Amino acid sequence: MFIHNEKKMIEKNKSPYTAALTGGGFLFEETLTMLPLLQAENSEELLQEEKVNNNLLHINAETSRKKVITEIRRRYQTMPPSFWNDFKEMSDNDKVIALFYVILKTYKICFDFHVNVTMRKWNSISKSIDKEDLMMEFNEISAKDEFVDSWSDATKGKVAGAYLTILRKVGMLTNDNRLHSLVCNNYDYYLAKGEPWFLEACLLQPYEIDNIKKSM
Repeated sequence: MFIHNEKKMIEKNKSPYTAALTGGGFLFEETLTMLPLLQAENSEELLQEEKVNNNLLHINAETSRKKVITEIRRRYQTMPPSFWNDFKEMSDNDKVIALFYVILKTYKICFDFHVNVTMRKWNSISKSIDKEDLMMEFNEISAKDEFVDSWSDATKGKVAGAYLTILRKVGMLTNDNRLHSLVCNNYDYYLAKGEPWFLEACLLQPYEIDNIKKSM
């Protein structure tokens, strides 16, 4: 058993993937709540205090609260501090889309789902996506990554479900699994940051992207 667990840890350390997405979800309101703590000089102390005292998040179960704080911090640390200063100045709608951008940058599994499944489905006739589509992508990833291959079907199902929930929260997926492009007021921000791929990830058409570039 020890040898098996040690092998699994080695695989995990080599893998760019994590199933940690299931520990939180989209977490928009929670991110707004935690941001001042994350940006504070005594950030670790404040986060530890929140884990214990639950003053801000109001999540009763301490284990759930710790998971949420861990995932928000993971996302926060993925981005440079300047991004979060820009984030605070955005409108609420643009913040929702900016958090989606952060999630795609933070979790490789989400990025792969999005590029290899969602964007392809958007460019197909169906323009819809469901869990089965994602489970097929899992087969592709598992064939190349031993750590993901070691995940149970239940874990894979939870990760796929969490990704679909994020698409619904951001307004990209309807309850009957139809895909929609996103609308925000600051697409030029991502172009200026050298991230034109994100406009495609928001399911904009090439002519729409061209128009945004011309208006800059």
